[in-house]
Amino acid sequence: MSSVAARPTAPVRLTRRGRVVVVLALVAFVLLAVALLGRAPSEAAPASRGPATRAVVVQPGQTLWQIAREVAPTRDPRETVERLRELNDLGDLGAGALRAGQRLVVPA
Repeated sequence: MSSVAARPTAPVRLTRRGRVVVVLALVAFVLLAVALLGRAPSEAAPASRGPATRAVVVQPGQTLWQIAREVAPTRDPRETVERLRELNDLGDLGAGALRAGQRLVVPA
């Protein structure tokens, strides 16, 4: 048998710095929880600020004109190309300005 006598344990005490750290950690946790869980539905989903859009991926050899005709087959492609330039900050594109795999925002 063990000859070591059981000592009564003293309660754990925090120093002033330890209490500050614990309080700051709790405050940070509460703020994070409020930020993640406490959002109103209007904050969780951005408000619609214009026509609906979606994203497409540029295929090898594809041009803005082709994308415009695919996205809006019943509209004038010139208008759709201009809208694509505006939505994607493309400006006046020269030949080859689009890259395969590039994501473009297009009108839905």
